Amino acid sequence: MTLKSLNNYGPDFQIKAISSLLTHKEFLTNIHDIISDEFFENNAHKWVIKEILKYYDKYHTTPTLETLKIELQKVDNDVLQLSIKEQLKLAYVSSDEDLKYVQEEFTNFCRNQQLKKALMSSVDLLKAGDFEAIRYLVDSALKAGQDKNVGHEYNKDIEERYRENSRTTIPTPWERINSLLQGGLGNGDFGLIFGNPGGGKSWSLVALGGYAVRLGYNVLHYTLELGEDYVGKRYDAFFTQIPVNKTDQLKPKAEEIVPQLPGKLIIKEFPTGRATVSTIESHIAKVANMGVKADLVLIDYVDLLSSRKKNRERKDEIDDIYTSTKGLARELDIPIWSVSQVNRAGAKDEIIEGDKAAGSYDKLMITDFSMSLSRKKEDKVKGTGRFHIMKNRYGMDGLTFAVKADTSTGHFEVHNYSTDLEEDEYVAPPTQTNKFDTDTDKFDKALLRQKLEGFKENLQ
Repeated sequence: MTLKSLNNYGPDFQIKAISSLLTHKEFLTNIHDIISDEFFENNAHKWVIKEILKYYDKYHTTPTLETLKIELQKVDNDVLQLSIKEQLKLAYVSSDEDLKYVQEEFTNFCRNQQLKKALMSSVDLLKAGDFEAIRYLVDSALKAGQDKNVGHEYNKDIEERYRENSRTTIPTPWERINSLLQGGLGNGDFGLIFGNPGGGKSWSLVALGGYAVRLGYNVLHYTLELGEDYVGKRYDAFFTQIPVNKTDQLKPKAEEIVPQLPGKLIIKEFPTGRATVSTIESHIAKVANMGVKADLVLIDYVDLLSSRKKNRERKDEIDDIYTSTKGLARELDIPIWSVSQVNRAGAKDEIIEGDKAAGSYDKLMITDFSMSLSRKKEDKVKGTGRFHIMKNRYGMDGLTFAVKADTSTGHFEVHNYSTDLEEDEYVAPPTQTNKFDTDTDKFDKALLRQKLEGFKENLQ
């Protein structure tokens, strides 16, 4: 048997692979998740592979020749039975020559067969115009067998668990929130901010993104409602602290400040309902190929994405979108923030609890951190509001914080929840400065005191 005969994944290669599966449990264990009897054209090979997988699923080991002979008696086709006997004989007498090569190449064989199957299945999907489903099938085939990580070995990896900075986080602009998150939203985490329409949800994403850019992180901001240019102007307002509607003042100040930013910001618009989680994943990869690796992803907002699973109830589609978004955060090992609407009852509440968020239960189950931003009509006039912690995988939840919100510049000051706060309880985060400094965060104390007095008057 020549190496060339093995190279084309033909009968010689396949019988070698079957031989290895029958005699090497470790190989079967490693390949079990991606192999299928459908990958083999020979009916005898199909039968052997099916029996191997069935036996392994039940007993977690390889079947013996005696076991296969017993099962072979159940085959009522004499021609097929004879063919299986011949293939089993070849498999068991096959030498271990080229065994290592066959085992290494078998993953590629399975991946190729999965890709072939995906392409054949795509014919009907192509006629229906469901390109996203096609893409999902092809991507799944190409990724088959790539995950070699067995996971965290609890008994052995004690040092890894307690390694300093083992959890990488990106802080929010709000120290009270950071303390609850043990530093900020971590790599692989999915954070969500609920709010009523026009309450400042989108501005909160600008605050999160702008603060991260100021710290030197690369941020990708995906907008599904607002145009790229307009979102860009909101960031200009955030960095300059000049209201977004004062464009005559905003542009020259932005031209002065923006080039100094240590982090990169890319804003990408996708039309509502046209993009999927896979679309965003592809764009992240495209940007990475251009030399900008994303540290933080913002999606405004996830509910407006399209599901890869069509013709289902919208609830099921939303569940799929949220699950896929969480999966994307884990796969890319980066934090993802998004926002979501509350239901009509929640929009009227002083504090938006978890049961008032639209589709809240499933969303809260999927996310790692969720909070609401409640701002009633009077809050919008006063520039006030409340953050309420709905879910926190890393600490306390159920807490409520008073918020001073400036939705013309995207600055949110977070304070203890009280209508009668002492002045020394007000601690402005670094983003609430009147000056931009790329090296250090500086405060104008007199200006801060002035702002705090105004906030206290609004609360009265």
